[in-house]
Amino acid sequence: MAAVQTQLPTVRAQAKHVRSSARKARLITDLIRGRSVPEARTILAFSSRAVASDVEKVLRSAVANAESRPDLHWNGDDLVVVAAYADEGRTLKRFRPRARGRASAILKRTCHITVELAMTPAAIAAAQAAAAAAPKRQRAPRQTEETVPAVEGETTEAAQAAAPAEPSEQPPAEETES
Repeated sequence: MAAVQTQLPTVRAQAKHVRSSARKARLITDLIRGRSVPEARTILAFSSRAVASDVEKVLRSAVANAESRPDLHWNGDDLVVVAAYADEGRTLKRFRPRARGRASAILKRTCHITVELAMTPAAIAAAQAAAAAAPKRQRAPRQTEETVPAVEGETTEAAQAAAPAEPSEQPPAEETES
């Protein structure tokens, strides 16, 4: 029997044609995969590799995407790095002059860095519990000009038309026998 997996919503960011080899970028992306966003930021900040700054830019972009999407509005600290990988990009080919009129090729490699984020299971459970505990909002009836009470001293034409004519005399109060 195959297990049914539900697809969690994810947010991703990608940087293309980063001037680093995919092999060097994979060393960094392997470090942050499966970690929370604050932990991944700390790892990238203290990494001595130059490509770590490029990976950090992609991570910041993915967090910004998650926070700004109108259907999600996730908090950046509640996210976890689900996937982080570096694919090979286009290779720039350059040539260098060598001895006896020869030339040797220089391969300047590039890569595409991708980071995918999702909510932590604890944050999902907390959000669902908060949504279930929150009372349902009921819309107030829409007030029209007739239902809006007039300010004392001011009368509108609609309020005068809706108000019954005031009698000049007040009816006598009922007397109770004692």
